[in-house]
Amino acid sequence: MSVEQRSATPAASAPKGAGLKKIVAASMVGTVVEWYEFFLYATAATLVFGKYFFPASGNELDGIIQAFLTYAVGFVARPLGGIAFGQIGDKLGRKPTLQLTIVIIGVSTFLMGCLPGFTDIGYLAPALLVFLRFIQGFALGGEWGGAVLLVAEHSPNKSRGFWSSWPQAAVPVGNLLATLVLFIMSNVLSSADFLSWGWRVAFWLSAVIVFVGYYIRTHVSEAPIFLEAKAQLEKEQAVSYGVREVIRKYPKGILQAMGLRFAENIMYYLVVSFAIVYLKSVHKYDTSSLLLALLIAHVIHFLVIPQVGRLVDSWGRKPVYLVGAVTGATWPFFAFPMFDTRNPVIIVAAVTIGLCLHAFMYAGQPALMSELFPTRMRYAGVSLGSQVTSIFAGSLAPLLATQWLKDTGSWVPTAIYLAVACAITTVAVLSLKETKGVALEDVDRADAEREGLVGATAR
Repeated sequence: MSVEQRSATPAASAPKGAGLKKIVAASMVGTVVEWYEFFLYATAATLVFGKYFFPASGNELDGIIQAFLTYAVGFVARPLGGIAFGQIGDKLGRKPTLQLTIVIIGVSTFLMGCLPGFTDIGYLAPALLVFLRFIQGFALGGEWGGAVLLVAEHSPNKSRGFWSSWPQAAVPVGNLLATLVLFIMSNVLSSADFLSWGWRVAFWLSAVIVFVGYYIRTHVSEAPIFLEAKAQLEKEQAVSYGVREVIRKYPKGILQAMGLRFAENIMYYLVVSFAIVYLKSVHKYDTSSLLLALLIAHVIHFLVIPQVGRLVDSWGRKPVYLVGAVTGATWPFFAFPMFDTRNPVIIVAAVTIGLCLHAFMYAGQPALMSELFPTRMRYAGVSLGSQVTSIFAGSLAPLLATQWLKDTGSWVPTAIYLAVACAITTVAVLSLKETKGVALEDVDRADAEREGLVGATAR
């Protein structure tokens, strides 16, 4: 049965109006908290950690490279978290998994703000930082898949792209909050005080806001389609779920999800992390101006993502994603010359354009990836496909770009790197079937037919 034929099947009732908005809000608030903490580390790694947790070498870029290496540890941990929490989420549910991940990432981030520096305890300081970064990344590996699926599985078929884009829009909000806190602290305090203790305040705030996200997530319910799939799994003991099953039955879907994630993940961290490194190290741009540029760009990114989500529902998943992949490849070739002008308005425009082009790939990811896998293994498939990619995409992107800048003094290798990544993602998009408007129940039905479960296909 084709996707087009299956999409005509009536979907299970989805929450309307206030009910759906409550689910979206629960997903978004938790995601804001999680990504506030994760991106706080990214910004602090660029501005503080290279100087505070590592010995001086005489070259500012050496400390930043070392800080980015600890940053990469979180990405290595993410697929492990995706595997662990994907298994839990497919068995026990999206809600309890999301409650657990938000607590873990909140505690680890708070403890980062308590760490002494290299001058206090030597190499034990970066060792503890790496350990907490690993725990933080492990929890986040299970967060994204659960947050987007909580919304995607509740959404109407015709508007799944729009509604499930809202958790994606929460990501720039989290980044915005992290940048805002650091911006305020860097303006209120002297450089010495900011480096000594001011940055810690942003990490300690996680102890407050994590309770908000946890509380809101206690008031949401599982999607009916998940409860139905769970009951079916309990009834049909021959049918399995989770990580091992999705690798065995849907390897193509995992590879496609990885391909979709590749360029998007690389581009994001080049825009929000390496751009800071480039402007600060090459042009000695001041910290406050850099943070202000990011603040403006994050606000616009937040506003653009849901609008692109609407396009995903009207144009289709593939055309919108292709726009992002093709135009994203061009960004560094005009953005870095814009950075070289040192004009604040032009710099803000370069960063903002980058995030807007990124939105064409990012907004449709939840809908597209959720439609690749049946409910019984959707959490595992989505988490695995997205988080494994982060090891060799987002984790390495700012590190490689900084190393190339140190070795060559040029942004051109980074531009070529992103262009190749976008070509890979373009191939992945072209390999997909268009799934606009498909019912998730019909994805499950096709999976049940594949397993020979007549009773499941008749429901």
